[in-house]
Amino acid sequence: MTAAANRPATRGVLYVHSTPSALCPHVEWAVGGVLGLAPRVEWTPQPAQAGHYRTEYSWAGDTGTAAAITSALRGWNHLRFEVTEEATSSTEGARYSVTPTLGVFHAVTGLHGDVMIPEDRLKAAVVKASLGETTLELEVDKLLGRAWDAELETFRHAGEGVAVRWLHHVV
Repeated sequence: MTAAANRPATRGVLYVHSTPSALCPHVEWAVGGVLGLAPRVEWTPQPAQAGHYRTEYSWAGDTGTAAAITSALRGWNHLRFEVTEEATSSTEGARYSVTPTLGVFHAVTGLHGDVMIPEDRLKAAVVKASLGETTLELEVDKLLGRAWDAELETFRHAGEGVAVRWLHHVV
């Protein structure tokens, strides 16, 4: 029996919030390489950034698939995406958020999708704050990935009838 056969199956969602049209087929190719099948996705214009597109794709696979998808797509300029993975009976869930400016944020998630912060990371944040190196609020914001949420929020909700903050790229 292979190691892959021992891993529990899970599912998740890939949200490509923003990518230039030229990258769309490359995203599909990279995700297909991870999943072992070409995903069928519909790309729609991303109103928050002219010339960019968005899609979402529900996937099923072994635990760790979200990490593999993130690894396949990370570092691509102008690509903003998130990958979620549901918890199983023996594993926690995961959320990966990626932006060109911030890089990768990873969070362990619970059964209902809440970010779960490990005890040692909370203790470290309290110590840093008590030493005056930072504030507890800033450290908790880092642990929750608030900077990624702030950058992605415009792209998550940019759709029909939603107010959009337009982004412009100056060369």
